[in-house]
Amino acid sequence: MALRLVQVNFKARDDSALGRFWAEALGWGVSSEGPGVTNVEPVGFDWPDPAAVCVDVVTVPDPETVRYRAHLDLATTSAAHQAELVTHLLELGATPADVGQGDVPWTVLADPEGNVFRVLEPRSIYRDTGPIAAVVVRCAEPRAMARFWGGAMDWTLHEVTDDHARLRSAKGVGPYLEFLRTPAGKTVYGRVHLDLMPYPGDDQAAEVARLRALGATDADVGQGDVPWVCLADSEGNEFCVLAPR
Repeated sequence: MALRLVQVNFKARDDSALGRFWAEALGWGVSSEGPGVTNVEPVGFDWPDPAAVCVDVVTVPDPETVRYRAHLDLATTSAAHQAELVTHLLELGATPADVGQGDVPWTVLADPEGNVFRVLEPRSIYRDTGPIAAVVVRCAEPRAMARFWGGAMDWTLHEVTDDHARLRSAKGVGPYLEFLRTPAGKTVYGRVHLDLMPYPGDDQAAEVARLRALGATDADVGQGDVPWVCLADSEGNEFCVLAPR
């Protein structure tokens, strides 16, 4: 049994507008599985596939109440590409963001609904990830997060220190999942959380029970009667386990 990271979920005031922003930002397409939901994924993509972690934007009544600790890092291939991408994102409606980063080689922006993300300088490790270099979760203990998430998913642990942990699909494709140690009180909250999915033929309930044994707890985010299960990891980061397909 195992789980895979298949998408990041954005809570939004306007899923269509925010979905269009992220589609243009990533060079992907949009579709919709129903009212209030915009799916952003590569054109012609057969979801789910580890080659990409997609974006699912969902309209909720009051997104300001959502406080998650995940954000996206975008990859670039050169200094010129980084500058061009930042300019393009600003034209799309992104705004500069100051999260106390100081003098750094990356650029911090916020999307039109205020979700902070980073446009990274070129890094060789992200040369084959696609437009999303990493999904980053701020945390207190990266080693503990690596133990939990390494057990939760079948992704490979590439690096772990006291300050940082990095995992990637065992197939060696797509973005990384990273845990970044952040001092108490320094976390910048947004509206992005992780969605996991069992493999075809695996049992969702059994996977949820396995996650609870690893230290996950049940989370009530007002989801009501839905086919997915909301949990929180050992540091309280909420995530969802979708039904397999």
